[in-house]
Amino acid sequence: MKNTYLNLIEQTFDFPQRGFGLQDDSLRYHGIDLVALLEEYGSPLRITYLPSIGKQINKAKELFRDAMAQYVYDGNYQYCYCTKSSHFSFVLEEVLQHDVHLEISSAFDIDIIKHLWQNGKIPKDKIIICNGFKPQGYLEKILELMHKGYNRVVPVLDNASEFDYLAQNFDGEKCELGIRAATEEEPKFQFYTSRLGMRRDQILSFYRDKIKDNPKFELKMLHFFMDAGIRDSIYFWNGFKRSIKLYTKLKSICPTLNSLNIGGGLPVQQSLGFNYDYSYMIGEMIRIIKEACDENNIPVPNIYTEFGTFTVGESGAVLFSVIGSKQQNDSELWYMINNSLMTTLPDTWGIDQRFLLLPLNKWNNEVTRVNIGGITCDNSDYYNSEAHISQLFLPKVRKDAKTPLYLGFFHTGAYQDNISGYGGLKHCLIPSPAHITIKEKDGELKYKLEYSSQKVEDMMNILGYYK
Repeated sequence: MKNTYLNLIEQTFDFPQRGFGLQDDSLRYHGIDLVALLEEYGSPLRITYLPSIGKQINKAKELFRDAMAQYVYDGNYQYCYCTKSSHFSFVLEEVLQHDVHLEISSAFDIDIIKHLWQNGKIPKDKIIICNGFKPQGYLEKILELMHKGYNRVVPVLDNASEFDYLAQNFDGEKCELGIRAATEEEPKFQFYTSRLGMRRDQILSFYRDKIKDNPKFELKMLHFFMDAGIRDSIYFWNGFKRSIKLYTKLKSICPTLNSLNIGGGLPVQQSLGFNYDYSYMIGEMIRIIKEACDENNIPVPNIYTEFGTFTVGESGAVLFSVIGSKQQNDSELWYMINNSLMTTLPDTWGIDQRFLLLPLNKWNNEVTRVNIGGITCDNSDYYNSEAHISQLFLPKVRKDAKTPLYLGFFHTGAYQDNISGYGGLKHCLIPSPAHITIKEKDGELKYKLEYSSQKVEDMMNILGYYK
């Protein structure tokens, strides 16, 4: 019986899969020879595969369109990209090519919006949903946008003081508002209710006392956010139904309310064994909203979603080289990579996030159980399990091999750059990898080096040695 890595994959999963295949003992990612990429650009290497973004956006639009048709749902669907998932200009420019709106969460986001507008990348009638807790600087920039003619800016109120500031300083004719409702957290959390949003039992009275009779403001949107994302669990469905119930109560006293913003995104593939019924989940959400509105004799709301990870997650990959192996005891073999997991993929360290991990070459080598170690001095800089199993298996490395084993962590396109502080200081001064984008033009893939690997001079400048 053969005991190669390829045998293990074929016996465990359906393979090849969407986006992944094998040719000449090497992995192909959307048909791309990744080993050849490393030979050209070096390792470690971060990749953004831009065509994935449009495919995900169109997939979600089609799923909601089909569900709304199935249940004769009269409302509209608006796809919003939450910029905090990835702020890179090439990501935003790709996103905006697919008729979507934006959800932002900080004052600096507004500077990005203004820059995009000044360069003809975004029209002033694009919906900009302003979420998050809003310090005065953020509120000032929201007002600046509205006063400059951005007529579809929607501040989503996190607390009463935000409305008080807007009421005192808004000089326009009409401002559309949203309210974020605080949701309960999962039982494993150390607190019961999200720190963000208004208490549910105060929202109706807040509307009556503050917004209802103010001619400058109209409440248009109720927003809620499910931290664990849209998944088939008792926690999600209970929270979802409670939010729909709140919407029907609020609508009964607020005729201008017409939109429901569902925060918390759809998942992306994190294993070759990934199995998620997108059609069922979206269909159930539409059915529940429709039935609740029919029971209360109110119109169905327009649906907004804020998809960040779903939009960009599957566009990202990070490629490493194994630069050494260490047998530390009878059962623990370590593969040391040429970078850090906790600084380059901080979710693996911070929240024990698992990504789709595959070797790029040596699929016909014998398979062995391993741990992956980063090169910082931190004991937590490791990776030793996958989403479907609490172990990690990779091709065995031969000491006399002429080429190293290359590893790829896939679907890493969301949050990793922002949380890691790409291009900034890292633990043990581990440099940020080079970053390339891949786009499709005229039926061909085009490669662009966006950033070279971080140099020692970059870090010494941040640290003040060149002042």
